[in-house]
Amino acid sequence: MKDYFSLQLRLTNRKLQDAGMPPLVGYLLLTIAFIGLSLFLFYKSNYAPYIYPFIALSFITPLSEVRRNEFLKTCFGDKKYRTIRLLENLAVSLPFTLFLLFKVEFIVAGALVLVSLALAISNFNTQLQFTIHTPFGKKPYEFATGFRGTYLALFIAYALAIIAVSVSNFNLGVFALLMVFAVTLSYYAQPEHEYYVWSHSYTPTLFLLNKIKTAILYSTFLAAPLALLLCAFFFNQTYILLVIVSAGYVYLGCIITARYSSFPHEMGLAQGILLALCIVAPPAAILILPYFFNRSVERLQPILK
Repeated sequence: MKDYFSLQLRLTNRKLQDAGMPPLVGYLLLTIAFIGLSLFLFYKSNYAPYIYPFIALSFITPLSEVRRNEFLKTCFGDKKYRTIRLLENLAVSLPFTLFLLFKVEFIVAGALVLVSLALAISNFNTQLQFTIHTPFGKKPYEFATGFRGTYLALFIAYALAIIAVSVSNFNLGVFALLMVFAVTLSYYAQPEHEYYVWSHSYTPTLFLLNKIKTAILYSTFLAAPLALLLCAFFFNQTYILLVIVSAGYVYLGCIITARYSSFPHEMGLAQGILLALCIVAPPAAILILPYFFNRSVERLQPILK
């Protein structure tokens, strides 16, 4: 298990070196950027305490990707796998939790830790001998496979929404809705095999548009019941819910195009920074989304001839 985390550190160091900076300088700059962007978000938005965990979950949920976790189980066995997943999620959530504690947001910090732990165990039952049915088609595969790996996190989000209604806490409902979109964003964290892209007969532009359209449609299946529930009990805040849902759709477009902007390789540090910028400063998506889209078209052109 120690070797696994040593390997992850080496891989991170190599990515920083590939980006043209020594690891120590990279960690220092990332720390400064994290603190600066966090302070900026809390300064600019009254809803920062509830947007902030959403940002944290966008980094945590990719760790629950099904194929990745099946590989870890094969390598380490169930007991060590569970320890690794718990430590991974806690490590990623730690900076966000500490900042929330610094801002005296104890309840939100505690909720973030609990959700992080829940996501760490969300794949424990993926080998049960029954099929978890989904409302999604097999093609494209992202939502069908992603739902089976994160159904527990979605269940928690719906439970939080019901609790929010029962105690008349709109902010908790907002957190639950953001959590649903954070989970759906994780479905597009990893690129598929090049063959599954090549097998399509679309042009690169149509391929991307179809991916985005499907993501919006399927995410609506998950988010709409929760959003309608909140609208029914918090009617005066309906416009806020509409903004959140619209932002969720935009972020889906951003992460899908970011995914293919480096295809067939995984997203790099540059894509991660731009995605974080979109979340912290949503208006930046107006420029970043077209940039990712054009880059994706260029990367897909040799494959989708």
